[in-house]
Amino acid sequence: MIPSGDAPFNGIYPATLCPMGADYSIDEDALAEHVSSMADVAGNVGVLCNGHAGENFVLGREEKRHVVEIVRAAIGERAIVVSGVNCEATLEAVEHARDAQAAGADVIMVFPPNSWALFQDDAMALDHHRAVVEAVDLPVMLYQASVNAGQMAYRPEVLAGLVRLPRIVAIKDGSWEVARYEANRRLVKEVAPHVAVMGSGDEHLLASYLVGSEGSLVSLSVVIPETIVALYEAVRRDDMEAARAAHEIIYPLAKAIYGTPPGGYATARLKTCLRLLGELDNDLVRPPIGPLPAEEVAMLRSVLGEVGLLS
Repeated sequence: MIPSGDAPFNGIYPATLCPMGADYSIDEDALAEHVSSMADVAGNVGVLCNGHAGENFVLGREEKRHVVEIVRAAIGERAIVVSGVNCEATLEAVEHARDAQAAGADVIMVFPPNSWALFQDDAMALDHHRAVVEAVDLPVMLYQASVNAGQMAYRPEVLAGLVRLPRIVAIKDGSWEVARYEANRRLVKEVAPHVAVMGSGDEHLLASYLVGSEGSLVSLSVVIPETIVALYEAVRRDDMEAARAAHEIIYPLAKAIYGTPPGGYATARLKTCLRLLGELDNDLVRPPIGPLPAEEVAMLRSVLGEVGLLS
């Protein structure tokens, strides 16, 4: 449910996982419990399902629709449900967006197709997003990809056009580079000041919040939800001692999960962290990513101990 008020979308959204059973099917009970636990954390205003951490690139269309149904049923109206739409084809993205709306999503987040890493002309992103916006009646969030993601990361002129589209309410900025984040934020606030710019690079949340941010949509929040909220609220009230204390927990985990090659292990690492913490029974991710090597598991166990989450 979208709350009333002048800035209803501002705040923290855990980018949730998609637990799998031994046969790689969606573990519906574990998913419901997972998202419900995130919605119960004070300070979380919503959840992002069907994002990268939710393995949206290996789920089928019907599975993604069903994920939204499970999430909506699990959290009811106590939090905003954002559903990612990540499709290579625009016509397919339109259908996935309609599915998400019918299944109960409050907001759509449109991800740039992976093929755009190799090529994107000046019109492709606008045409793709415009088609999705016109297909649904929901607010829409954008996703700004990492500076390392090639042309998936929108150029300033493309970003300026995207935020001017109707019903664009926020952008998850995952630039993973503070200077680019600040430049993007300044641009958006100049051309579309109503659009919330959410610093969502897990390793530099503190820096992004100091520059300015209306919140975050971050997968690290599934491991340390209270700490992410604590950082955001500490910066908002200008309590740097509390902000630094939260950062000292966030940074080692973010570095281990996202900043250690290969970056493609990030979702598997998140699931393994939750298994080590006793919050997931199974940390399987769908192929082609297999089980984490033993040294990876040992590294995560060590970092969880370092930040005080495991004895």
